Amino acid sequence: MLKKLWKGGELRELYRERLIKWRKEPAVVRVERPTRLDRARALGYKAKKGFIIVRVRVRKGGRSRRLYGRRGRKPSKAGVRKFTPRKSLQWIAEEKAQRKFPNLEVLNSYYVAEDGQYKWYEVIMVDPNQPTIKSDKNIKWIAEKQHRKRVFRGLTSAGKKARGLK
Repeated sequence: MLKKLWKGGELRELYRERLIKWRKEPAVVRVERPTRLDRARALGYKAKKGFIIVRVRVRKGGRSRRLYGRRGRKPSKAGVRKFTPRKSLQWIAEEKAQRKFPNLEVLNSYYVAEDGQYKWYEVIMVDPNQPTIKSDKNIKWIAEKQHRKRVFRGLTSAGKKARGLK
């Protein structure tokens, strides 16, 4: 039911109002509950202690590099324009969330909305030190040492896709 609502255009007005608020918020914001509950549940979210949802705003389009000291040179030869990273915007959003909350681990993420300038993703994060997480047999693997900072090594779903593994 939720999936059909999301795919159809019934929520368009609601999202237009939400985007106006979201543009004024910081780039990384912790939210109480997922905007797309069906998608979050499919990706492993559970409504219990230790699971946190973070909404991340990422700028659309190609990235830009800083112009270092190159006086008297053509700007077109400086390698500033038409520079695109080898990462998807979703992966960049996951990394932003990880930097903001270094004590949590990124489980997965999903698309929420976009306008002309930004894209918003919601990132599912897990607290590996929470006792409820350590005792849950389905998610306790994330508390193990080898899964620390997995997003920076491209081990999330978006990271694997960008690396050509999916």
